[in-house]
Amino acid sequence: MTAPGDGHRKPLDRLRPDALPAADFSRTGPFLFLVALLAGLGITAATLRHTLYDIPLWPGEQTQIWQIDARIEFQANTEPAQVKLELPPAQDGFEILSEAPASSGWGFAVENVDGSAGPSRRALWSQRNPDGRQVLFYKLALATSDQRLSPEPPLEPTPPSWDEPYETAVNDLLAQLYPVSADAHTLALQLIRTLNSPDASQSATLLNSNYQRHDLIIRVLNTAGVVARTAQILQLEDGRRRQNVVPMVQIWDGSEWILYDPYSGPPARPQDMLVWSVGSGVLDVTGGQNSRVQFSMLSETQSSTVLAQEQAGALALSLYHLPIAEQSMFKLIMLLPVGALVVVLLRVLIGIRTSGTFMPVLIALSFLQTELLPGLSSFIIVVAIGLFIRSYLSSLNLLLVARIAVLVILVIGIISVFSILSYRLGLISGLTITFFPMIILAWTIERMSITWEEEGPQEVLLQGGGSLLVAVFAYLLMRQPAIEHLVFHFPEVHLILLACILLLGRYTGYRLLELRRFSTFGDS
Repeated sequence: MTAPGDGHRKPLDRLRPDALPAADFSRTGPFLFLVALLAGLGITAATLRHTLYDIPLWPGEQTQIWQIDARIEFQANTEPAQVKLELPPAQDGFEILSEAPASSGWGFAVENVDGSAGPSRRALWSQRNPDGRQVLFYKLALATSDQRLSPEPPLEPTPPSWDEPYETAVNDLLAQLYPVSADAHTLALQLIRTLNSPDASQSATLLNSNYQRHDLIIRVLNTAGVVARTAQILQLEDGRRRQNVVPMVQIWDGSEWILYDPYSGPPARPQDMLVWSVGSGVLDVTGGQNSRVQFSMLSETQSSTVLAQEQAGALALSLYHLPIAEQSMFKLIMLLPVGALVVVLLRVLIGIRTSGTFMPVLIALSFLQTELLPGLSSFIIVVAIGLFIRSYLSSLNLLLVARIAVLVILVIGIISVFSILSYRLGLISGLTITFFPMIILAWTIERMSITWEEEGPQEVLLQGGGSLLVAVFAYLLMRQPAIEHLVFHFPEVHLILLACILLLGRYTGYRLLELRRFSTFGDS
């Protein structure tokens, strides 16, 4: 027997949360996959662009640039001459931007050489019959970088041969150092300290008297089975002229090369030291005498974004290929999706009503040219005057196309008069009203006029105020330097924006402003 009222419960049961049908994954699955795919592609492409081309993620980053000139001088012997200059290898902390010779009348080429210290590069000048004093230049531009290379492990060192009594002195020195060291690094530190000590032992004094300090350290370490080599170091200092390279010691610690000053140990500021070459020499001149090479350098800072543009310009599809004027235009165009996302957020989630769907985005784009307060004032004045004139046009019973055309002409007239008055009054900011799109202003006036006639002035104020509010929010977001930087230099970000808009487009819940309808339930 059925209890009274049971027949009325069943329809209500369907409204319970546990009675709602489960979401159909066959419909939502492909959609969510598309959203995830777009977002993943955008994030991956932007990450690769940042990694491969060093495009900074934030604006305003600066990179230190070193301009280095190598000046080669020698006296030619009126016979075929060749000049070989070792060039800097790839190394941590520096990236070669450009390099070029400056040598009139000389043949030039860059050679890749496999030497005992590994592969290297060197510049080669040649001339058949040079005569007299010769001066050659090699110009190099370097940028400081955070890049970290993965060098290949070197071959095991070949123990050098020693003559007596030096062999005995080396064995005695190593016998003293082995107990107080633990690895290649500490052995090198103890060796440098011992050789530079004022109270050096007889073995250390004997070795110092017969060998150059850096060469001695390398030979002793090679005897101990430690991989060590000579590195010709150029000390980077802004404004320095006629500077020579300084031989130092590099030691392989099992994963990387560590630099040591043969007189003091690890340098205090290794980031200011450029390894110009590896090995005993930098310059080799055949067919000349009294040769020498000296270096001059100059430091400057440059925008990291500009440097990255020069590298990323090699991409087949890149905005950097466009002329500067078109690039400036695209910097504004690329901001439109940001404004579109703001419109979707405020209309779908908040419930703000606007006059026209994406008209606030175009207003915000105009605000970027006019600044906010002058733009707001100009927009309100033009629309107010336009609405007054449009009320008269409604009595003429014109067709829509003709009415819009008349409004366009009137808007141009209003803007012209407003600009002239602003200039005569000294209000230069009033001249920026010309950045507002004329057609959009005419359509805005037409739409608001129709709304006034059909729904009253209150609705016009709601939609007009909502449009300006959305435009202001869009403007505040679009004018952020980080946003401007990301959307132009990382176009892939638009895929992420697209994924967000797609997600918001499936939202069917209550808007925030609609919740006020339920406020009466709290009062009861």
